[in-house]
Amino acid sequence: MDQNQTEAVARKIYEANVRRERFKPLRGNDQPGSLDTAYDIQDALYAIMQTEGNAGPVAGHKIAVTSPEIQKLCGVGQPVYGSIFASTIHRTPHVANHADFIRIGIEFEIALEIGEDVPLTAAPFDAETISRFVKSAMPAFEIIEDRDADYSDLDAMSILADRCWCGGVVLGAPVEHWQRIDLGNLAGTVKLNGESLDSSNTGNALGHPLNGLAWVTNHLAGRGKALRAGEIVMTGSPLKTRFPAPGDSYTYSVEQLGEVTLQTSSNAQAET
Repeated sequence: MDQNQTEAVARKIYEANVRRERFKPLRGNDQPGSLDTAYDIQDALYAIMQTEGNAGPVAGHKIAVTSPEIQKLCGVGQPVYGSIFASTIHRTPHVANHADFIRIGIEFEIALEIGEDVPLTAAPFDAETISRFVKSAMPAFEIIEDRDADYSDLDAMSILADRCWCGGVVLGAPVEHWQRIDLGNLAGTVKLNGESLDSSNTGNALGHPLNGLAWVTNHLAGRGKALRAGEIVMTGSPLKTRFPAPGDSYTYSVEQLGEVTLQTSSNAQAET
């Protein structure tokens, strides 16, 4: 796929989002032949979003398709990456307008804040070597916009080309003494409208949040990019995606890290 076709596919994805069309996997001549091509389409889409959609600068990063089951469903043998725009990063408590999304989903994660620029020359990283660049940790929601996708007909390359379905994040209060905490073995609980809904352990996402951070760092390094101080990295969800109804309030609590809250509103404009 040459540059012109890459940009044409990215524009189709952008316009489908603007028109609020249901998600469809890339097929035929639009189908990426490799993960690298899919990332080229993603980069072209981000450029359009910044120049025409006023998305603003990138201020965060995410890892997706982390479980073997989801990877098998999507036909890929590794996680995939997406960027997060500064304009879509919110602090708890946050109210999202349900009507702003074709279908809003939320995932329950640990977010890590980068404390200093990560040098490209030091890659590849593992959980231990990347840890010194982490300033703080916090519970977080990732807001998913799957555009009402048919989950019986998915592939990872189409998802990642469409910005990995990232509709934003909601961050809890940062905890800077995270090194004193066993970050990969913390109990997490989810409440829906004040009632217990689900529970898990932070280690259920790739074994440890730092593993997700190392993967994102190495992915970026492979494409000539580096993490910068102040950026946020979402490290994967240990729980299944939930799809809030209008008026629903979700709280994700992680022991020793605090909690994060998101409510969906059916009002014409979201509250902040």
